[in-house]
Amino acid sequence: MRPEDFDFVAKLLKDRSGLVISRDKAYLLESRLTPVARKRGMKGLDDLLGSLKTSGEDLLREVTEAMTTNESFFFRDIKPFDQFKALVLPRLLTNRAAKKTIRIWSAASSSGQEAYSLAMILKEEGAKLAGWKIEIVGTDISTEMLEKAKAGLYSQFEVQRGLPIQLLVKYFKKNNEMWQIDSSIRGMVQFREYNLLHDLKTLGQFDVVFCRNVLIYFDQPTKTRVLDNVAKIMPDDGLLYLGGAETVLGISDKFKPVPEQRGIYAVVRPGAPAPAR
Repeated sequence: MRPEDFDFVAKLLKDRSGLVISRDKAYLLESRLTPVARKRGMKGLDDLLGSLKTSGEDLLREVTEAMTTNESFFFRDIKPFDQFKALVLPRLLTNRAAKKTIRIWSAASSSGQEAYSLAMILKEEGAKLAGWKIEIVGTDISTEMLEKAKAGLYSQFEVQRGLPIQLLVKYFKKNNEMWQIDSSIRGMVQFREYNLLHDLKTLGQFDVVFCRNVLIYFDQPTKTRVLDNVAKIMPDDGLLYLGGAETVLGISDKFKPVPEQRGIYAVVRPGAPAPAR
């Protein structure tokens, strides 16, 4: 790939999705975009790159989705979900007792496993949540991933990765060679197309935001911008989850780590309560 072609695609991806790709990752462009070229009947990557410079939105979207689709699986890195059940949910039940509403956002939700993992936890705690209104919103820029998430259909391989067998038996049914999550769980989650670089205010306010393993793909100014915008749609006692390799330190002053709880960050705002341990 010519340097000027790489630079063109790298800028396009950063402008559209925030994804930063360095020259040493040129192989990713080739491995992910070559199938797009084949699907469109093109001879190879050079034809695709040429078309990108004069193409319409459909091809631009397809290329962006091919580069930003990331792997997800149920109860990924189990500790964040254990923390949610043992620490975050009891706190929400106390702090939201008057309104009895909880809103949770799974940002860059991919094929939906994170959002559905949270839904299953909440379903299991159903007795405590009787009379409560619970909303889980999963967003992604990939329409293909969103359609997969809405269908709730997963392969044998996908349900074997992190999903406890008792939850598979309880909440999934075999559908030919696939497993489909129960409609009661699917009904707990709304999936919407959304770009983290856009204005987030239309999404409404969220008590808890899962934005895990997303910031690692952005440069520092973009990380700061996204975190600052996320803080604006959270209440004073809101909690943010980031991935194990991510942090707010040196990036944003709108969040601070929750003591002794790795990966969870509390909103920093005048009058905001001190984060619970």
